[in-house]
Amino acid sequence: MRTVVVTLLAVAAVWWSQPVAAHHSFAAQYDPDKPITLTGKVSKVEWTNPHARFYLDVKDAKGQVKTWNFELASPNYLKRAGWSSTSLKEGDEITVEGSIARSGANMANARSVTLADGSRVFARSAQDAN
Repeated sequence: MRTVVVTLLAVAAVWWSQPVAAHHSFAAQYDPDKPITLTGKVSKVEWTNPHARFYLDVKDAKGQVKTWNFELASPNYLKRAGWSSTSLKEGDEITVEGSIARSGANMANARSVTLADGSRVFARSAQDAN
């Protein structure tokens, strides 16, 4: 019996010592008063919880390629809205509208995406989808 209690306590101690990944607030991370529209090529797609995301390679005014990180709604919401894990593919040329990160990083929350075929899809901002 003592071995079981010691084992459970050890497992609990390890579990409690792990960092907690708190779900961020949209308003804390993104500025809805600073909209951004960017066009570029998709370089990576992550279909993961709590939010799907993709990375977009965008040429700046000097011709330098900058990679932007765009957050979407959850995969569950996106599936209900007609998206699939293959809606965006590496190499697709797309245009994204969203809200830029407050930190100044090349990061934004996607609101809508114009896909390579010209169709426009609502990405549902994390502001509405949390």
